[in-house]
Amino acid sequence: MTSTTKTPIYLDNAATTPVDPAVWQEMQPFFEQFTANPSSIHSHGRQAKVIVEKARKAVATLLNASPAEIFFTSGGTEADNTVIQSAVLYGGVKTIITSPLEHHAVLHTAEAWEKLGMVKVQLVQINAEGDIDLGHLESLLAENPNALVSLMHGNNEIGNLLDLKAVGALCQQYGASFHSDTVQTMGHFTHDVQALPVDFLVGAAHKFHGPKGIGFLYARAGAKFHPLMHGGAQERNQRGGTENVYGMVGLAKALSMAYAQMDEHMEHIKSIKSYFIEGLQKRFPGIQFNGRSGEVDNSLYTVLNVRFPSVADGDMLLFQLDIEKISASGGSACSSGTSVGSHVLSALNPTATGAAIRFSFSKNNTKEEIDRVLEVLERLVK
Repeated sequence: MTSTTKTPIYLDNAATTPVDPAVWQEMQPFFEQFTANPSSIHSHGRQAKVIVEKARKAVATLLNASPAEIFFTSGGTEADNTVIQSAVLYGGVKTIITSPLEHHAVLHTAEAWEKLGMVKVQLVQINAEGDIDLGHLESLLAENPNALVSLMHGNNEIGNLLDLKAVGALCQQYGASFHSDTVQTMGHFTHDVQALPVDFLVGAAHKFHGPKGIGFLYARAGAKFHPLMHGGAQERNQRGGTENVYGMVGLAKALSMAYAQMDEHMEHIKSIKSYFIEGLQKRFPGIQFNGRSGEVDNSLYTVLNVRFPSVADGDMLLFQLDIEKISASGGSACSSGTSVGSHVLSALNPTATGAAIRFSFSKNNTKEEIDRVLEVLERLVK
């Protein structure tokens, strides 16, 4: 069988997920019939505004929030930037406490404001598995009043989960604001903001089978922030720009479906991940799993970060998988200086050797696909 006849296998769902057909079906009429600007005061505009607010209420209901606490954005990156910039420019924050494992939407943004001399960035210590040192976090909070803590709920590379309640309690104790990048876990875990001591959460529709280019920021009532996007009074003066009505409809539908089917999808994806782990361990003695990703019930169940100690070139392995029509992503800690490696894996173990590949799963993956991936890996690696 030639590679051109093989059915593609997509195992890069942490990067983005395919739009669910039911989500597209929900969005389609709004491309064809409801084309008015929601800021217009005529009847067509008012109808579009009703659609926007219906989507906002749907998201708020799922999170047990008030609709007034939900602000639509272009995605998680914009939402993260909004929180951090607002804290620095308007919130009196002089210290941002984060970790070396955060997504670049957080790390690069915090570092940019630090370079301007506006804020000091403090990195909380992590252990060898990538867990946050809560004792060190408390020390940083005690030393830096009125800080912004920005720590992700589920790590997109190694699958480690943060105890949001424990971190939130520390932030409340020391008067800090708590922002969590929940892009990877939104739609895969329940987020009840009445039970979570978190000031800001974010979501991006394309991580839970919705459209790209639309996300949201949850900002707890009383947690003040200022707009990143200026130019209009949309989103209650907190985010200028004509509303992405189609995207909002798709996001609300995708998140509603994710919550309604969460238990079923979680069970299925965990079974896929467990099956893959067992197959890898059987075929590759000594194989390693980075962070907590190999602990099915103690990690982000959609992510598995695999280190192949006997493979020197991770990029070549990814290229060979791509030729076989298998999509995954890289993540080797790079110390050669010839390419940019994973900052997450470098922070965990900068001297580690071997190729690291991230496989990430969705409700669409099957054990038959895993069988083929294992067969291909065995052939390529050995």
